[in-house]
Amino acid sequence: MANNGVLLQVPLLTKSNYDNWIEKGFNEPENDGGLSQTQKDGLRDSRKRDKKALCLIYQGLDEDTFEKVAGARTSKEAWEKLQTSYKGAEQVKKVRLQTLRGEFEALQMKEGELISDYFSRVLTVTNNLKRNGEKLDEVRIMEKVLRSLDSKFEHIVTVIEETKDLETMTMEQLLGSLQDYEEKKKKKEDIVEQVLKMRIDQKEEAGRNHPRRGGGHF
Repeated sequence: MANNGVLLQVPLLTKSNYDNWIEKGFNEPENDGGLSQTQKDGLRDSRKRDKKALCLIYQGLDEDTFEKVAGARTSKEAWEKLQTSYKGAEQVKKVRLQTLRGEFEALQMKEGELISDYFSRVLTVTNNLKRNGEKLDEVRIMEKVLRSLDSKFEHIVTVIEETKDLETMTMEQLLGSLQDYEEKKKKKEDIVEQVLKMRIDQKEEAGRNHPRRGGGHF
């Protein structure tokens, strides 16, 4: 819509800016028969302005939101419908955020779980938090990860906390460090297991080659 040759840029209505939209609207009188000509002229102008306001509201809505106010006859009625819709959505979002915050705090690495799988679980929850408006920086997420790892990571966690600055570290770098440690620890455990198995096999082989003799004499 143009105004004195200038194209009006209508901001898209969102959950964060709807309170800045039209607060006061136009009330259609029940009966305009008793109005003076001056009042009728004013009413006609008000109706025109309200239609323009309603048109601007419609332009700023996405398809789903438009369906909620499509039946409104005045800008005030449309605004009240939007308020009801978004206030309800805000309440739902608050409840959802509380649930997600609880999930984030309860995150704990499971015994035997791979570090990559645990990171995926953490990122699923944190991404959901961010999508619902939670401000969550990487440092807070990394601190949570380090606090909730399996006990087998205790050594590397201590090293990272004492030698690394999480403010300059990224999630990818943290994951890489933990994966390196996980792989080295796994290789060491495999070697120990192989050595133990070899010793057991050697004892069993020695037992077969040198069976005990019976102690009876005739």
